[in-house]
Amino acid sequence: MSGPQARVRVREMVLGDCDRVSLIRVRGWQSAYRSLMPQQHLDAMDPAADAERRRALFARAPQGVLNLVAEDEGGEVVGWACHGPYRDGEMRTPDAELYALYVDPGRLGAGVGRALVGESVRRCASAGHARMLLWVLKGNTRARRFYERAGFGPDGAEEPFEVDGVPVPEVRYARPLGD
Repeated sequence: MSGPQARVRVREMVLGDCDRVSLIRVRGWQSAYRSLMPQQHLDAMDPAADAERRRALFARAPQGVLNLVAEDEGGEVVGWACHGPYRDGEMRTPDAELYALYVDPGRLGAGVGRALVGESVRRCASAGHARMLLWVLKGNTRARRFYERAGFGPDGAEEPFEVDGVPVPEVRYARPLGD
């Protein structure tokens, strides 16, 4: 599904982007997690319901949480990333966390994800965070390779995660942000 390298513009998300972001997020789950999660769970995902949740989350985003979108040359939103303080249970740490990164499945390989991660890393480094962490499904080899090319690597931490009773464990990746 790789396409030509696209020129994208990364900007801060606005409330009006929620419908498109939710569509990208749902399609991203349905594409990336096929065979990693129960198909009935993926099939039941609803972009409209996700957009309602996304609007509520966006309206009450805690301080330090930033949503970014990538637009193609025509101004269409083709990717979304969200980052903020790392959460260790209810505690926030001095580290940053990439909470989410989704690219329209038809735009994979076109540099959209790279642009979003690059901007998130830049903003977190300039905010003074020493490192950025993220969680990725252990079985999602495509995403793991992407993050490794972006300078992240597994740090040994793993978390159990379950979807409809099916275990889909996550591994934590880290990237130093300092010089």
